[in-house]
Amino acid sequence: MKILLMGHPNVGKSVFFNRLTGTKVFESNYPGTTVDFTKGWMRLEGEDVELIDVPGAFSLEWKDQAEEVAVKMLEENRDSVVVCVLDASKVERGLYLALEIIERGYPVVVALNMWDVTKDKNIGIDVEKLERILGVPVVATTAISGEGFKELVSKIKETAPVKIEKIIKNAGGGESAAVSG
Repeated sequence: MKILLMGHPNVGKSVFFNRLTGTKVFESNYPGTTVDFTKGWMRLEGEDVELIDVPGAFSLEWKDQAEEVAVKMLEENRDSVVVCVLDASKVERGLYLALEIIERGYPVVVALNMWDVTKDKNIGIDVEKLERILGVPVVATTAISGEGFKELVSKIKETAPVKIEKIIKNAGGGESAAVSG
């Protein structure tokens, strides 16, 4: 099994990579730092699993070199689980990419990273409702502190491809917004 870490630039993918693999990758607080990918290994239920830190992308319709690398990595690793890392304080921005990946049939776990920032900004996100709407596991995380990582790792094995029709069905039926604040 392979795991791809995908998301917008500057959402903490490299911090995820470092925490999950125990290695150190250059991290910065400006977008576009990773324009290539980094591979490492982690243990998951007693087996070695390859983890790939993919360059940041806003969409699967690539517009620059980093996005081109990200889309190619996704296409070349159809059998991978995708951990879609979103900035929880700007969740609406990241959902487009997450939905594109889900729509293409990849097993996805959504990580709402920077959860501590949502608390500081008094942003309310109903994680369970968002999980129902998307039809994939959603986990609140703070990569710097490790908050939510135990749950994230346990959810990775539970992932399965989801059809977009299921998302539309889950979003219908009077569900109200999962984000407030």
